[in-house]
This record gives sequence, C-alpha cells and structure tokens, in this order.
Amino acid sequence: MLTAITRAVSPAIVHCELSFIDRRPIDLARAQEQHRAYEKLLEKLGANVVSLPAEPELPDSMFVEDPAIVLDELAVILPLGTETRRREASSLAQALSQFRKLAYVTLPGTLEGGDVLRIGRKLFVGLTGRSNAEGIRQLAAILAPHNYEVIGVPVTGCLHLKSAVTHLGRNTLLANRAWFDTNPLTGQEWIDVDPSEPHAANALALKGTIIFPASFPRTRLRLEARGFHVTPLDISELQKAESGLTCSSLLFEAAD
Repeated sequence: MLTAITRAVSPAIVHCELSFIDRRPIDLARAQEQHRAYEKLLEKLGANVVSLPAEPELPDSMFVEDPAIVLDELAVILPLGTETRRREASSLAQALSQFRKLAYVTLPGTLEGGDVLRIGRKLFVGLTGRSNAEGIRQLAAILAPHNYEVIGVPVTGCLHLKSAVTHLGRNTLLANRAWFDTNPLTGQEWIDVDPSEPHAANALALKGTIIFPASFPRTRLRLEARGFHVTPLDISELQKAESGLTCSSLLFEAAD
C-alpha cells in the first residue's frame, strides 16, 4: 500500500530556518490549512497518510523528507546539516521503524533528504551547505549491499538538490539547470522552468499526476505541453518557509 508519512505544521514555523529567501510573515492558520489540503490530495491519489503530531519546539519539523530516506529495503536516518533541526529525526525514526529496518548516517557526516534525488537504483545527492561529502560516503557504504549507486552532485544556487531538479517519470527531469552541475544527470530528458519562475523545479510525481505549486503557472504550462497531467496546489504560506512539495512527505510502499 502506498504510504505517506507527514507531520502537522509546527506553531513555531514562523521561526523556521531560511537560507536562500528573505523572511516574510507566515500566517500559521493558513499554513496549516494548506498542509491539510496537501495531505487530502495525497489521500485522493491513493496514499494512506500517516500524519504525525506537530512538534511545537521544532519550527521546520513538517519537512519530514529531510531526516530520512525510505527505500524498499530499509530507511536511512540522517543527521541534518542544521544542528537545531537534528532533534526532528528521533520521532520520525520511531514511526518508520514500523515499516522498515533502520540504518544511520552519523556525524561528522551530514545529509538531508531534500538533497537526494532517486532515479531507479541511482541516488543523486546534492553537495550543499546541508549535505557533505562524508555523509554521501556513508550513505554509499550503507546502500552498496543493496545495489544502489550514490552519486554526488554539486549544488550552488539553492537550498537542496531537489529545490533545483525533480524527477517527473518518463525519463524526464524538471529543472533550473543554473543551480547545479548537470553532468552527473546526462541521458535524461529536460523540462526547464520558466525563467521568471526560478524556484519552480520542485514537483511531486504521484500516480500519474504531477502535484505542482499553483504559484508557478508558466512552468505548469511547460509541463502540460509535454503531456503531463498537472494538479496545482496552493502552498503559498509554506513557500515562505522555503518549502517545496516533495519535502512535506515520505512516500513508500508498505505491506497491506
């Protein structure tokens, strides 16, 4: 069964970490409403949503993608690149332990799931301010027995690799190619974000649908022109916390 682990928006989200955008006031009630709409859309598309309670002391804790990677064989718990966020991992690990055996990347390695782009048996991992070479080395060692290849990708223009590129299926990537080294990803088809929408590369492909931020209509037209079915979703308040669409859930198949 397709399972999505999410976490309710923390009331402290107004104090979230920001790296590449300016801070603006966040309407908490509206952010919570938008997150619930996201969860409802996942359910509509067939996911069993496991919504964890909010962490009032952890502003960024709704971004469950960052502390873990979930593969068919195991889940890998990660030491986040921002020290103040590392407490997010423990309750998430407990939730994931019901579905997968756990492995751990440890300090001084740092790694965040927002930097991990999976395409088949290859995991492309962003080298960013949040994920370092030692974290990538440890992940490669953990996954080698399961026949995954881990490939580092230098990122310069944004928070995470998946802020700059996401996989849509059909051997196609949506990308802002100015923000990362595209050489490790040769052999893919590309859809470039509209130049007026540099932050539009984070999309969530699920069950034949591309969930996409409503705030990027020009890039949406590019997706639809290539034959993708797009469902827009308003995440405007969450975007003030440097949110994309992939970062708010962990999606995987679980036993019925």
